[in-house]
Amino acid sequence: MTIREQLEERERKDLSPLACLAAESRGRQQPVEPCPVRTCFQRDTDRIVHCKAFRRLKRKTQVFLRPEGDHYRTRMTHTLEVTRVARTIARGLGLNEDLTEAAALGHDLGHTPFGHAGERIMNELMPGGFRHYEQSLRVVDRLENDGAGLNLTYEVRRGILCHSGPDQAETLEGRAVRIADKIAYLSADIDDALRGGVIYPLDIPAEVVQVLGSNHSQRINTLIMDIIEYSHDKGDILQSPEKKEAMARLREFMFASVYTNPVAKGEESKAQEMVARLYEYYLKNWDRLPEEFRDIKEREGVERAVCDYIAGMTDAYSVEMYQDLFIPKSWAVK
Repeated sequence: MTIREQLEERERKDLSPLACLAAESRGRQQPVEPCPVRTCFQRDTDRIVHCKAFRRLKRKTQVFLRPEGDHYRTRMTHTLEVTRVARTIARGLGLNEDLTEAAALGHDLGHTPFGHAGERIMNELMPGGFRHYEQSLRVVDRLENDGAGLNLTYEVRRGILCHSGPDQAETLEGRAVRIADKIAYLSADIDDALRGGVIYPLDIPAEVVQVLGSNHSQRINTLIMDIIEYSHDKGDILQSPEKKEAMARLREFMFASVYTNPVAKGEESKAQEMVARLYEYYLKNWDRLPEEFRDIKEREGVERAVCDYIAGMTDAYSVEMYQDLFIPKSWAVK
């Protein structure tokens, strides 16, 4: 037996009957020779971690635009936190951690620069709208690897697509990623908002603190343990009514106090204006798109090509392109 086959046999013996086994994956869009060492889901993890879109996450906004300080989350650190939460849930329920990890690592690859502010303006500009979870799937299916895509397994692709939006993943591993994303961003966003002085500990509703805990670690631990205990042998990823209500109340508080707070979000309109002007510019000057996006323009239309290019930009690169295109350069007599 190869190492991969041994790992697949171990999954059969050790994982829950509800787990998705690597040996029973629905496969890839383009068949490939199996790896002798890695299962198909482990291979997908490597493909995601080594792709360019994953590396760009370190320079994309999570919540706060270009904060001063080294300890605020970026889209990269958010992705890693989601991965850890999701894997803990999967481990506690006897699910496939490798599938869970791959889907979690890929779930936000399609996010725009400037976080949800960028997503909102792209949704207004793009015919048919823009949704980051659909763009994340497009990144791994169409844009990466010089247009060939990463050719991921069906289960990982569905976990990426269904981490948000109306659809639910068929696998419990994909559903674990969906709830892990919510747990990670709520807990981390509170932490960053406290660090930035946007809110203070006593601002957090007392009924939420009483149920979930008073700090970052307690909130995450409470929510994870609740999911593991309440989901056991139920065939789904579930929360107890008490914890689900507390989490919903916390989300309401965050929208009222942080996500729409002018101190935290005061610069978002400027970021959206930048994205809009870049979009309009490249619609008119598509010949200035990089070569790979010109191919998309010929095959799928100029709006699709421009959207793919801008959505892939980091915060810093979009600012650099805006300055290059729209800000007059200094002039000096030689």
